[in-house]
Amino acid sequence: MVKEIKICMGSACFARGNNRYCEIIDKYIKDNGLEANIDFYGEHCNEKCDSGPNIYIDNVCYSNIDDEKLNELLNELK
Repeated sequence: MVKEIKICMGSACFARGNNRYCEIIDKYIKDNGLEANIDFYGEHCNEKCDSGPNIYIDNVCYSNIDDEKLNELLNELK
């Protein structure tokens, strides 16, 4: 089953870390050979700017992402 990861590219989320998290997620997918298993793309998170940075995995929104939370989420993808 293909997982979907959507990262918010709105200015608030981008400034709060998603600019860096985008690169980290992309590298993680490539380093773990998950390109065929994960659709990864950027989009806007529909006015959830106050709780950003936001990342969606299979339409579940994860807010206030930090390095530790991102690592936990990525490790659950394997």
